[in-house]
Amino acid sequence: MEKKGKSTFDYQILLRILRLAKPYKKVFAIASILAIVLAPVASLRPYLINRMVDDYIIEFDLNGLLLMTGILFGLLILEVFMRYGFLYSTNLLGQSVIKDIRTTIFKHIISLKLRYFDRTPIGTLTTRTINDIESINTVFSQGVITIVADVLGLIAVLIVMFFSSWQLTVICLTTMPLMILATYVFKEKVKAAFQKVRNQIARMNAFLQERISGMQIVQIFNSQERELEKFKKINRDYTQANLDSILYYAIFFPVVDIIAAASLGLMVWWGARGVIAEEITFGALVAFPIYLNMLFRPLRFIADKFNTLQMGLVAADRVFRVIDSSEQIENQGSIKPQKLEGKIEFKNVSFAYDNINYVLEDINFIINPGETLAIVGSTGSGKTTIINILNRFYEIHKGEILIDGIDIKSYELNALRERNSIVLQDVFLFAGSILENITLRDETISPDKVFHSAKLIGAHEFIERMPNGYQFAVNERGSNLSMGQRQIISFIRALVFDPDILILDEATSSVDTETEAIIQYAIEKLIDKRTSIIIAHRLSTIRHANYIAVMSKGRIVEYGTHESLLSIDDGHYRKLYEMQFMEASID
Repeated sequence: MEKKGKSTFDYQILLRILRLAKPYKKVFAIASILAIVLAPVASLRPYLINRMVDDYIIEFDLNGLLLMTGILFGLLILEVFMRYGFLYSTNLLGQSVIKDIRTTIFKHIISLKLRYFDRTPIGTLTTRTINDIESINTVFSQGVITIVADVLGLIAVLIVMFFSSWQLTVICLTTMPLMILATYVFKEKVKAAFQKVRNQIARMNAFLQERISGMQIVQIFNSQERELEKFKKINRDYTQANLDSILYYAIFFPVVDIIAAASLGLMVWWGARGVIAEEITFGALVAFPIYLNMLFRPLRFIADKFNTLQMGLVAADRVFRVIDSSEQIENQGSIKPQKLEGKIEFKNVSFAYDNINYVLEDINFIINPGETLAIVGSTGSGKTTIINILNRFYEIHKGEILIDGIDIKSYELNALRERNSIVLQDVFLFAGSILENITLRDETISPDKVFHSAKLIGAHEFIERMPNGYQFAVNERGSNLSMGQRQIISFIRALVFDPDILILDEATSSVDTETEAIIQYAIEKLIDKRTSIIIAHRLSTIRHANYIAVMSKGRIVEYGTHESLLSIDDGHYRKLYEMQFMEASID
């Protein structure tokens, strides 16, 4: 569930964002200086027009008029270049900061525990790393510095207005309370609407990501219409949130124009009387409409910019909550082995995903270097959880896990995982070539090593027969490859990284019998002289395992060799074996 944005301006978040600009302090300084200088430079234009009318046009001084015209033109050119530099520097600053934030948040995301992803929709994280980070850019491009520049511009204009004619200035400012009230109401309404828009974007992204990823299930169960109706509702809510914000803009801008027109009318009425009474110069009467435009134009947008700033802070708060999440795996180990002997020992290990309901209880076993342990059991018995905690994707709650007699927490996390390889049942392939999916774009792995590994497990000819061979373009998730082909690629990937400990998680459960024979040969090559854990559904694949652990409801209920477990009357393993033998006979 998306949290609502904060109702008050959060200065702590603003300061944190501004601190991110520290590496770009030169750009920040340039933007700040230009913001300060632009205010008086812009306000000089109507003042010069005032002087041109009073001192040169009325006096018929053509030479002086030409000189003032040149000065005014030069001032316009200077303002154009300064405005360009200001806009470019503020946007450059914003883009530079969000580039760094993108890198920071992605680096943090890939270090989070899997438990975080278990309960956080991927679409929500996508919103954080794309939409919300883009909103942070507006803190610089349309937020703090531009608001400061507008405020300084307003102050400069008011000073020059008072200097030109305090009477006209007072008359013009009589409508200002109405302007302040309209601006405040608009700011509050648009802020609430923008918060709804942000929430609906996150909701829509999460919905789309989940449905597109599960499109096969949607179509298999013919639920397209039901999902379409759900999307229509989300789309209506998102559209309505945007329409609400548009409505407030449609009301606010005409209101500002009416207030500005009223101010202009008062100014003309009072100014004409003043000119006739010779209390106000004609030049001031000519210049004041320009002053009013310079006064009301920033006021028209300053509320919008403040809301943009507020929404940038709300987006930043969401991004910082991801960055500040403490769900990283503790990595305080210092041991970085170049090679592991491969002895694995579980001592009284218990684990719960939710810290309450234990899915593993009091697990004990030892695998000596080079041995293979097969783990079998019904769905939900805890088989896959064992490999998750062995690789420290999740932290155990009780007991110890030792590798070569050392607690796995004492190993540096990346170094530990570099010595382990896992072949999963559901193989994930990235968009790219077969070669890139095998090496995962690790430049230290040469193509020759890939070819050698493929030949070793009998997969080289299979890949060479494909169009473009190892450069065959794999679609996202490997959708243009069969399950067996994806599985073979994952075996080559595991062998290329040359692990000391190999884990196979039901690697043959979803392939046909012919492909299983190829994969079985690959498994024999992979586990040769390596400590291995095989989680198997088909018991025919584990006959040669040194030991077999039978799991039920998070516990090891039987442990031994294939022959010893079959000799147990009414044993769990024997029942599983006989059941599969009968199914094979029926087939």
